Amino acid sequence: MIPSFVPDPAAEGHPVQLVRPKFYNNLTFRVLVAIALGALVGAFFPKTGEAMQPIAKTFINMIKMVIAPIIFLTIVTGIGKVSDIRQFGRIGGKALLYFITVTTFALIIGLVVGNLIKPGAGLDTAHLKSGDVSEYVEKSKEKTWVDHITEIVPPNALGAFAEGNLLQVLFFSILFGVGVAQLGETGQSLLKTFDKILQVLFKIMAMIMVLAPLGAFGGIAYTVGKYGLATLKPLAMLMLTVYITMALFIFVVLNLICYFSKVSLWKLLGYIKEEILIVLGTSSSESVLPRMIDKMERYGCSKQAAGLIIPTGYSFNLDGTSIYLSMSVLFIAQVFGVHLSVQEQIYIIGILILTSKGAAGVTGSGFIVLASTLSSFPQIPIEGLGLLVGVDRFMSEARAITNLIGNAVATVVVAKSENEFTPLIHK
Repeated sequence: MIPSFVPDPAAEGHPVQLVRPKFYNNLTFRVLVAIALGALVGAFFPKTGEAMQPIAKTFINMIKMVIAPIIFLTIVTGIGKVSDIRQFGRIGGKALLYFITVTTFALIIGLVVGNLIKPGAGLDTAHLKSGDVSEYVEKSKEKTWVDHITEIVPPNALGAFAEGNLLQVLFFSILFGVGVAQLGETGQSLLKTFDKILQVLFKIMAMIMVLAPLGAFGGIAYTVGKYGLATLKPLAMLMLTVYITMALFIFVVLNLICYFSKVSLWKLLGYIKEEILIVLGTSSSESVLPRMIDKMERYGCSKQAAGLIIPTGYSFNLDGTSIYLSMSVLFIAQVFGVHLSVQEQIYIIGILILTSKGAAGVTGSGFIVLASTLSSFPQIPIEGLGLLVGVDRFMSEARAITNLIGNAVATVVVAKSENEFTPLIHK
């Protein structure tokens, strides 16, 4: 595109002024360029690509720095202004019911597609590089699903913020918000202060997001440089199956949910396109968590709906992770020639419904959940997880993007069902 020149009437003699095309300042364009450059660096200069990891890690750490306080203040200010606390309870109840229903459906879809395509059947493991998964196996033995439930309640509120434990922060924030709401007029001055602090935090987020292209560049360069595109060839069928399944889930299942809720999936995807690209580059849906809370509120969801559903969804509404988990278990069984009956596959879904809810939206947690699930099936070699190490990073982008879109849809659908949605951006 050729830059245009227009006269500047404010200057004497009307000299020409260079007007740069708007896309140069567009975050979507800059992230796309960064992803392309990162892939090229990783492919042609692998060692340099690997060295880019600190860039991506620093960017994600900067995001994590503000996640806990933003969640706390958003939920507290949202609940504190609600006149009917029971309505907030209904939003949370509907959200949890939605999460359980949709993620269970995602698990079933993963098994159905895995049984139809059979990506692991006939694969020769002798020519596959197996990674070390002992770390994940050990971590899977440390906690049970009961531990995940009991640990929702933090033994120390400040410790929850320091460790960045989102569920514990969420639990404390809800209690704090209800307490403020019960103060009535007395608590309003506190809410005004919290509102101002929240505005400061979002200003900080805006400054951090300027570095999003760097974060995306570092993430893609590291992934391609460390694992190499050659690792994709032996497990290309598994990757292709996972990507196709997640695309079908988004454009068929989530689209149908949006259709019956009278919500446009296409408009929603266009609205969060920048967040989708950032997640693609960083492989972490947490990299846009604070931004998603703010954007869903500006999209039309109420503060309490966006503040509650988005953070909760990051632990309980992992659609992409659910598809990946069920397909991976079936893939490992197929590779080693282990036949799973219908009853056993139903049992797998039951286990994954529980274990998947403990998975965070970050890279690596999927292996821990897989290890804990496979431990319930001794006939499936747990060492089979090592076969997935080489391509897991390349599939984590699809998981994170599907999780992100799933949470955006859930927020709008649940908020709309409770009359907590006003399409502000369309006015």
